Amino acid sequence: MPADTETRTRSEPRNLLRFWVCVTFGVAMWFTPAPEGLGAEAWHVFAVFGATILSFLLRPLPMGVCVLIGLVVLGVSGVLAPTAVDEWLRSSNLDASVIQRHVVDSGNGAHLVTYTPPLADSATLTVALAPKPANERVKESFKAALSGFGNTTVWLVVAAFLISGAMVQSGLGRRVALMMVAALGRTTLGLGYAIAGAELLLAPFIPSNTARGGGVMMPIVNSINSVLGSDPECEPRKAGEYLVLCGAHLNLVTAAMFLTGMAANPLVSKAALDFLNVDFGWGMWIKGSIAPGVTSLLLLPVVLYWLAPPRLSDASEAQREIRSQLNQLGPWDAKQVTMALVLIGMLILWATGPLQQRFLQFALPTALVALGGVVALVVLGVLPYAKVTGNAAAWDTLLWLGGLIAMADALKATRFVDWFAEQVQQGIGTTTGLAAAAILAIVYFYSMYAFSMLTGHILAFAGVFFTVAASVVAPPLVVVALVAYFSNLCGCTTNYSTGPVVIYFGLGYVPIGRWFWIGFAISILHMMVWLGGGLLWWKLLGWW
Repeated sequence: MPADTETRTRSEPRNLLRFWVCVTFGVAMWFTPAPEGLGAEAWHVFAVFGATILSFLLRPLPMGVCVLIGLVVLGVSGVLAPTAVDEWLRSSNLDASVIQRHVVDSGNGAHLVTYTPPLADSATLTVALAPKPANERVKESFKAALSGFGNTTVWLVVAAFLISGAMVQSGLGRRVALMMVAALGRTTLGLGYAIAGAELLLAPFIPSNTARGGGVMMPIVNSINSVLGSDPECEPRKAGEYLVLCGAHLNLVTAAMFLTGMAANPLVSKAALDFLNVDFGWGMWIKGSIAPGVTSLLLLPVVLYWLAPPRLSDASEAQREIRSQLNQLGPWDAKQVTMALVLIGMLILWATGPLQQRFLQFALPTALVALGGVVALVVLGVLPYAKVTGNAAAWDTLLWLGGLIAMADALKATRFVDWFAEQVQQGIGTTTGLAAAAILAIVYFYSMYAFSMLTGHILAFAGVFFTVAASVVAPPLVVVALVAYFSNLCGCTTNYSTGPVVIYFGLGYVPIGRWFWIGFAISILHMMVWLGGGLLWWKLLGWW
């Protein structure tokens, strides 16, 4: 399977022309004067970040390599190192956010720094500071570039990838999917609900939505299509079109429902804590998604049945074939039972965080529980250690996700996000409160048309929208919930939004024009369920 949650099942990308397009874009931005109100360091960090995001769209090289190139540039350039001005500011216990700062080159290599507090009766402070040596700046900048690899969010995702590998290797994931189809798949509509049920059971434990949708579910869906006599060239609408659409769209719903449902979801959780001081952990995530998520899972198969009606309603032949495949698996073995017990234990620990806090005065961090699950699986013999060290998906994710978190932290530290949020806020005007949250959520959702990757979309906009939400006094929990869930649901809009969507579309059952208009119709359904009913649910939870 691919190394990240949304990489397409292709050979390793290597296109030097596209690579130089990304480099040229980054260099041009670097040497373009920074916009008014933005510092040079912030603009340079954004130039590297922008070139990296462009590389996600053009895919000249593997994702991890593109991120590493960006980290090397940030390290060599020294832009992430705190300046002498910043260090003097901290040592003087002055807050840069409440004072005006003017830096004037004195002509001899030193900087004459004047701080003027905004209050008219405050004194002006002036100090001459020598610039930091280049070698010191490079060391400090490189250290900052590597800071993301120690982030707990990264290790949560790595652990979840290792656990999902054990799920697939033990056969538990396939067994669960086949059980759902065998139980519910008597009709074509029943098969849609079987896909929904299997996705719901697998999503908390397989964080790669590509591995879950493309590696576990898609082969089963495709085999059902074959048994029913539906293929892309002959009778695609007999059953295949409907089941493919169900597979793609239901995958996005379950990815939205759980913090561990998609590898980049923890990025939203981290941004919520960094920008809004909202701890949107595993328990809070599922608390907010359970009602609208289950509603979506119940409605989507029916709505898709209406939008793309299959010509075959009786799927009993496919159900018999799936039952035969299930029988061939034989009884549950010891590894599958152990795997299931470990997963249940992890789920209990994740879901009972508030109770742990109440009775133990502390709650186990989500990442710690996940790593504990990995250790348990290795000790109990379910997951060989060689599979841990050889899990390319997990360690590739460590590279690209850790690097991107470092870049996102740098954008925040250099106040680029604050500046960009001001520009977005001007577009909103005087709208505030819940109305502003709704507008931001809709813009965030449909901006996905410009992206070919959910992760890139999250990185580009989540922090900015959180910052804007804070400035327009939007309910913090509602904003976090909308961004968290819409970060996955917005993948319904196109055929290129995320790995499983690309894989399902690639089967050839649904023409591109039909995919787009059905995707837009599903986006309206998501608005009604999550922005309409979801707000009512969150009102009951006291989130606004």
